[in-house]
Amino acid sequence: MASLDDYRVFVAIVEQGNLSAAARHLHRSLQAVSRSLQALERELGVELIQRTTRRAQPTAAGLAFHARIRTALADIDLARSELAEHGARIDGALRIGGSTQFSAPYLVPLIAAFMERYPDVTVELVVADQHVDLQREKLDATVRLGELAPSRLHARQLGTLRMLTVGAPGYFARHGRPRTPAELGRHECILRQGNGAKQRWDYARGNRRQSVEVRGRFRADNAAACNAAAAAGLGIAATALWQVRPLLDQGRLETVLDDWQLPGLPLHVVWPPGKQLPARTRAFIDFAAARWTAEPPG
Repeated sequence: MASLDDYRVFVAIVEQGNLSAAARHLHRSLQAVSRSLQALERELGVELIQRTTRRAQPTAAGLAFHARIRTALADIDLARSELAEHGARIDGALRIGGSTQFSAPYLVPLIAAFMERYPDVTVELVVADQHVDLQREKLDATVRLGELAPSRLHARQLGTLRMLTVGAPGYFARHGRPRTPAELGRHECILRQGNGAKQRWDYARGNRRQSVEVRGRFRADNAAACNAAAAAGLGIAATALWQVRPLLDQGRLETVLDDWQLPGLPLHVVWPPGKQLPARTRAFIDFAAARWTAEPPG
């Protein structure tokens, strides 16, 4: 039966890029790392890593498994840290990171409630549009939206943010409302550039799936700009509910394709690798999970 160490080896291979780098990272021999991977694949009955002489490339199954198992391992480490520091005083300074658009309406109220719960903790919020290096910026934890790239960081998923298809009333009056995802191919769509964003939107309704390639004359690398473009009538956008709720409430945007679902946007808290978390960092992670796992923002 595969051990917990075998799962850690698999995660290290994905995040380090090959077996040799994983072995160095884990301070284990290459042969031991290879045996752990073989034992895990044999037990699961699926190939997780495609090996070449220079690189170990995760399979599609391996990538999906990595996304799940890294969260589980982070929860185990968190539980161990909590047990080790049971009864510890929650005080001291925290540096928390967050994105520009998300921080003010959602992260700041969370931090305010956390500080009320723990009056001996001080918090500095570091806001940035781009993902920053946690260790270089000396961040204790940061909240990130979207899929996480493989890395050494620990992560805990806090929820999944709902995605919508929206457009301005004026646009729909001129061009009509799409009734199926396939009809988006005949519409102007707002294209989000950056972070490897693809120009294909995937929808699901029950067991049905539709994937449509979208085109449009306007594109931007910022979500707020894309949403403003949709409100200005430049086309249809796929966006997170939390980002456009005020525009929906004001009637400047309307939803379409309500019976079709876009993939949700994962919400994570991530923190640097380490054997034991300070009690205040663990308390913040637990607090965020308790608040947002049950009721995600938006």
